[in-house]
Amino acid sequence: MEIIRENLNEYLEYLSEIKKFSGNTIKAYRQDIEQFIDFFSEKKIEPDKDSIRDFLSNIYKRSKKSTTLARKIYSIKSFYNFLLKNEIVEKNPFDMINTPKTTRKLPEVLTEEEMIGFLNSLPVESVLDLRNRAIFEMLYATGIRISELTNLNINDINFGERLIRVIGKGKKERIVPFNDNALVTVKKYIQVSRKVFPDRPEFVFLNFRGKQISVRGVEKILKKLYINYTSSDKNIYPHLFRHSFATHLLRRGANLRVIQELLGHSNLSTTEKYTSLDYKDLLKSYKKFHPRLQKDKKK
Repeated sequence: MEIIRENLNEYLEYLSEIKKFSGNTIKAYRQDIEQFIDFFSEKKIEPDKDSIRDFLSNIYKRSKKSTTLARKIYSIKSFYNFLLKNEIVEKNPFDMINTPKTTRKLPEVLTEEEMIGFLNSLPVESVLDLRNRAIFEMLYATGIRISELTNLNINDINFGERLIRVIGKGKKERIVPFNDNALVTVKKYIQVSRKVFPDRPEFVFLNFRGKQISVRGVEKILKKLYINYTSSDKNIYPHLFRHSFATHLLRRGANLRVIQELLGHSNLSTTEKYTSLDYKDLLKSYKKFHPRLQKDKKK
């Protein structure tokens, strides 16, 4: 397994430089592949169909998730394809392994009333209050990922046109509009915060030390604010704003391909999960618009 381990960094560089994978994706690939290498190095055996199944069985016992299993198979199989292409190995042992079927878990969302109620409840008295309000107004206004928000620079914002430039997964750039609520709050926050931190840091959203705020920092702020707002036991996290953004646009008639562009999805199938989110809405529309039901009402 040592010759395989020796080529791991080259493969990760290939994912970064050629495939343009994000840092988080590359980190996940590294962890999956290193776990595989360590397992077989410790047992001092070569991977074959039976030993790979043993490896995967151990993983499933710990995670109990078919999605985790499927991801690891894909990561390691892709690595072997790279080694095969570069004539480092003669065969890919994962060609004999089937990827388990996974069920797509529908994302959670806040209702429009819950979202607007939460945003309107946020105070704007202090610079940190303004920052928090600006963060969540911008997340809901644009549907951007939390990592995209924390990496947002002041030069990425066109206040006149109400547009932001976003660098997404795979370093792909897209332009996303935002609304007046986000405009007013973000603009005010930048004005006030730059008086507190006069060195004018490039990042829009800062922590209390004047440095770039972290993803973890935003997560902690959100949990605290939401608990103060409501006694609901709903699991709250920043990505919920992205799910809600897409769902609310779709319910109001936005084209699915437009939502795909706004979210920065490479494949439309990723965006299509939002079409199955609310069966109550589906039933309500069916009852309202089906011709046969309309005739029944008239009787």
